[in-house]
Amino acid sequence: MPNNPIPASAGNPADAFNRLLTVLDTLRTQCPWDKKQTMETLRHLTIEETYELSDAILEGDLDEIKKELGDVMMHLVFYSRIASETNDFNIVDVLNGVCDKLVNRHPHIYGDVEVQNEEDVKRNWEQIKLKEGNKSVLAGVPSSLPALVKASRIQEKARGVGFDWEDKNQVWEKVEEELQEFKAEFNVVDNTAIDVEKAESEFGDVLFSLINYARFININPENALEKTNKKFIKRFQYLENKAKENGKALADMTLAEMDIYWNEAKKL
Repeated sequence: MPNNPIPASAGNPADAFNRLLTVLDTLRTQCPWDKKQTMETLRHLTIEETYELSDAILEGDLDEIKKELGDVMMHLVFYSRIASETNDFNIVDVLNGVCDKLVNRHPHIYGDVEVQNEEDVKRNWEQIKLKEGNKSVLAGVPSSLPALVKASRIQEKARGVGFDWEDKNQVWEKVEEELQEFKAEFNVVDNTAIDVEKAESEFGDVLFSLINYARFININPENALEKTNKKFIKRFQYLENKAKENGKALADMTLAEMDIYWNEAKKL
């Protein structure tokens, strides 16, 4: 048993949060590893924890989601604890700051603004952010986001101020247009070199337009692609296992032989 164990809270959120603060304060002052950490050293670990939470959500594993939420919350408290040591800010400043922001950006709840639907709420949110000092609607999109997620967020931000297509049919026409432009880059005369840079640009346009269409039909493109990734991994690992059971190496098999196991995996 650890020295001076801190008992778990009996259902009170404030007590449970205070317990986390106390544990982090103790670790920060007594644990050699925790004492050495900085915001920079924690950064990559926080990113990892966030992806683990994302995986758990996609798997629908509620027990794992609960654990990963705890890990992420611990990191948030840790950053605040580090900042408090230099008197830059503390956890109280962080919590009050986000509460103030939420109140300010929900005037339809905490003020006299009327909204009709979710789109009105998003539009008000972006307009309030500009009044708060943001120079661009797109300024809130982190530059380090993965490209697929970034494209989706850019489109959502633009939509928030009314810059959007009117209906999904227009968006699909744009998808088809971009596909044709991409395809045209490869319909070249014999011995004519393909302009790889231009083809890459056209391919980016295809992806951007497909992400846009996904948004119109309420599909999260990041979730959709990751589910396909996971599906492919499961089927490929089935293929590997079946080949191994039959004493074969994938490198020595024909595509026709591999397709047999692949189709079995699809049925499963």
